[in-house]
Amino acid sequence: MTEIKEKILLGGFPQKIHIKTLDENNPVLLFLHGGPGVCNRHNIFAEHSDLLDTFTVATWDQRGSGGSYKGLDTATLTVEQMVEDANELVLWLCRRFGKDKIFVIGGSWGSELGTYLSKKHPERIAAFVGFGQVVDGALNEQLSWEFCMEEAKKANDTKSIATLEKCGPPVMGIYKGGNYDGMMLQREVMMKYGGYSPNEKKRGYLSSTVIPMLTAGEYNLSDLYGLVKGHRIVLETMWPECGRTNFNETCTEFEMPFYIFDGRLDKNTPSDLVEGWYNKIKAPDKRLVWFENSGHNPMNDEGERFKRLLRDMLMKVKNREDCVI
Repeated sequence: MTEIKEKILLGGFPQKIHIKTLDENNPVLLFLHGGPGVCNRHNIFAEHSDLLDTFTVATWDQRGSGGSYKGLDTATLTVEQMVEDANELVLWLCRRFGKDKIFVIGGSWGSELGTYLSKKHPERIAAFVGFGQVVDGALNEQLSWEFCMEEAKKANDTKSIATLEKCGPPVMGIYKGGNYDGMMLQREVMMKYGGYSPNEKKRGYLSSTVIPMLTAGEYNLSDLYGLVKGHRIVLETMWPECGRTNFNETCTEFEMPFYIFDGRLDKNTPSDLVEGWYNKIKAPDKRLVWFENSGHNPMNDEGERFKRLLRDMLMKVKNREDCVI
């Protein structure tokens, strides 16, 4: 096995990557994590290492997150800079592994970043896959908050109703009383009612997201410091810009195959928004795959089906391309 775990310069700033491959001839699959500011390399290599039978798997702590926190200038935390960082990483991976193009996959905020990347820098992307797909930042938060309130009222859950009234409704994706704190309150209620995952109803954000990061063994002490400090700073800084995202107006044409793998039960980035946008998309190939028993992360909720379809679709792209993937 070849393993690379180091910092490389992206946009002039040192950022942490972790790559594993059983065969450097395999196509490269780059994961874009969510948040913004929530690293996922611990989950990819702990839960989905079987993807190494097909792909060279690349993970990345985005600017300000985890191993890419030290020395952060918050003025650089913009969507535009993140897109340019991602593009530099794509080019680096192509050079390092001798590829003309690579595959990119992104979940949640990573689907937003990947969509912008695919639109602006299509040349080196063989295909993109989004899950927990972001479509419209402001409407996303409005619908998610409304779902929580509706479920709390059905259950006569006065505590959750009071929590939701305290933090929202959001305006242009922004929650009251400090956006990070308000969002975390809303997300806790959403998880309670299965809006994140049907499998996570009894677990809160801390137990389902934070503790696995801290206990996985993937991150060194410096990375963990960056995880704890960085995720709030990144989200607080970038969220107003994320709230202005509207792909119905800005991103409907792509030069590469564009695939969406979405959980039907997702109320974090509500699945109700996906199909209307998908129908507007023009691409050499496109596919919307529904995971009926999944929420925000179908790669975890229905992992075997997700990875089987991922392999099948991307290898078909590889086999019909005349370039090195």
